[in-house]
Amino acid sequence: MKRLLLFSAVSACFLAPLACDLEKTANQISAETVMVGTMLSTPDVPFSPEVAAGFDGGVNPDGGLYNVTIPGQTAAIVFLGTRKGENSAPQGLTGATVTLQINGTQKVPLPSDGSGSYSRTNNGDDSLEYQDGATYQFIADHQGQQYVGQVKNAPTRENIPALHPPGGIVRKQANTELSFDRADPPQDQDRTLGFVTVVPVSDNGQRGEPTYTNAPKAPLDFLKLVAVPTEWRAKRVTIPGSAFPQANQTYMVIFQAVRLGDPETDNLFIGSALLAGTADVGVVRTY
Repeated sequence: MKRLLLFSAVSACFLAPLACDLEKTANQISAETVMVGTMLSTPDVPFSPEVAAGFDGGVNPDGGLYNVTIPGQTAAIVFLGTRKGENSAPQGLTGATVTLQINGTQKVPLPSDGSGSYSRTNNGDDSLEYQDGATYQFIADHQGQQYVGQVKNAPTRENIPALHPPGGIVRKQANTELSFDRADPPQDQDRTLGFVTVVPVSDNGQRGEPTYTNAPKAPLDFLKLVAVPTEWRAKRVTIPGSAFPQANQTYMVIFQAVRLGDPETDNLFIGSALLAGTADVGVVRTY
């Protein structure tokens, strides 16, 4: 564990050497407090169950196109923990006051969920809205110390043409993989991280439990991502066939383009993971 965290710190400094103030970097390498902060968004997704099932038109009894809208979600989540211990995973720190600050002005409080996690979603809350190009700061005040992580220039939605064929629905055999290529990034820029999640959807638009994701889940997984992000920056993305286990089933493929940020204060471990991103969504129907 300790070796991984040190490698994460060295990797972060190597990837952005001009940003590495030596004293600040030394403090961040030895800092015991770690933060994982994410600001992630998915859009509303309208679709016709009839069209997805292969019935042309999808007309309801009133003569209109029968559409179901799967609501999108924006969620800000912070994990604040300590990495004390030679081989232990970070332990959550409770009792912090945590805020998401947007463009240096708007502040959104993140209530505690317990065990060092703090979060808010946009369900019934208009204060939380994803903004392309925004700067997001994750700010935690705990026992007289303030810890700040930051993501600049939150990415715009990355369009994946393979998820939007003519007719709008990707049709494929169950238990077969789905692959697509990402566009090349602008010159002299790294490709954003790409997180993929596959979710089954019922005919009334209810989401089931994910059948596949390559996104990190636990805080330690996010720290590993900071250390070795290559897997999530690949041009070719392949979703295994096991993500589509049932025939005659509709699935949502959610592809999130995510920018990786940095710890700002020198009391925050340099391997902390700060991320912001938004998603393109495709609909898959199996046969």
